Amino acid sequence: MNQDYRIHNKSSKPDNIVAKENKVLDQCKDIEDKLPYFLYDYFLYMKNAIALTSRLAYLQDLLFFCNYLCNETRITSAIDPIDITEEEFSKIRAKDVNRYLGDYCTRYFIEKDGVRTLMENHNRSLSRKKSSLSVLFKFLFREEIMKDNIVEGLNPIKLPKPQPDAIKRLEIEEVQLMLEAVESGRGLTDKERQYWEKTKYRDKAILVLFTTFGLRLKELQQLNISSFSFSRSEFKIYRKRGKEVNMPLNKSVIKVITDYLDLERPNENELDDQYKDALFLSMQKKRMTEKSIRQLVKKYTSIALGTSRDSGYSPHKLRATAASSLIQYGFSIYDVQNLLDHDNVTTTQLYSAHKKNAKRDIVKQYELIDDK
Repeated sequence: MNQDYRIHNKSSKPDNIVAKENKVLDQCKDIEDKLPYFLYDYFLYMKNAIALTSRLAYLQDLLFFCNYLCNETRITSAIDPIDITEEEFSKIRAKDVNRYLGDYCTRYFIEKDGVRTLMENHNRSLSRKKSSLSVLFKFLFREEIMKDNIVEGLNPIKLPKPQPDAIKRLEIEEVQLMLEAVESGRGLTDKERQYWEKTKYRDKAILVLFTTFGLRLKELQQLNISSFSFSRSEFKIYRKRGKEVNMPLNKSVIKVITDYLDLERPNENELDDQYKDALFLSMQKKRMTEKSIRQLVKKYTSIALGTSRDSGYSPHKLRATAASSLIQYGFSIYDVQNLLDHDNVTTTQLYSAHKKNAKRDIVKQYELIDDK
């Protein structure tokens, strides 16, 4: 990420995280400038009430909804969202939002660069769009811009109950196959092996961090060398909502990180100032992007699974892998919840169902009659 400004940072956050947050703030401001001014107080409300990435998603949903009002309904005479009036917006009823979510959002076309693409949203995506609009309309009702609380009239969107057996993750044996592939290059194409020779220590460190700590993609991508204190055997990450957390290091993680730093990472004098502290670097000697890390994970997980590159797993599936593996090793769901930063323990409980042969082991150890 190139930046043409200096950062005067008085917080404990690293400059790269501050810069990334500033980029999201700029995206939020760009969207707000396209929306009606009477929503200004709502924008202020979101600044304090909603996490930054969620705020951007809510604004994107709102702009999409306002474009729908302009192009697909008679609710407003405005051609552009910025020209929608407060009076027109106050006339929106629950049935209008239900039609938007239940009819329009399920299937629509977008055109970009001369290419027309059919977009489909299923219940999970529709539920998020409904959630973002619900926050908006509750606020407008509280501020007396809307006469009625139309949220009470929105149709329910039924989400499928998560099934533990359907959660995609690697088995412990497949994690070993993945790590063997990154150590030996086995399963890589000739072209992939050319890159592997130059990045195998980096790639192994990334995969070990994901499967040990269940880090989110953003958390890993933002890591710096200064994030690590080897004397204290810990490293610092920044969770959702800006939460700062110290994570303990074990010997395996220390080894893969120091191997990468000592044997493969470019010297500091070869790097631009903004990348000197970045932990994981690309072949171009820049901080790795989330996209490149995602592709790396898909490549090595596809080898472990014996499938195509396109069918490999995302970093989030390695987060699920870490959760289920830790539980299989006997750690409590509450310890795993704390390590992975799950808001609700019921999320962690889903992974406990993956414990292999759990029912068989319980029954086998609960013999009521002695075998004589």
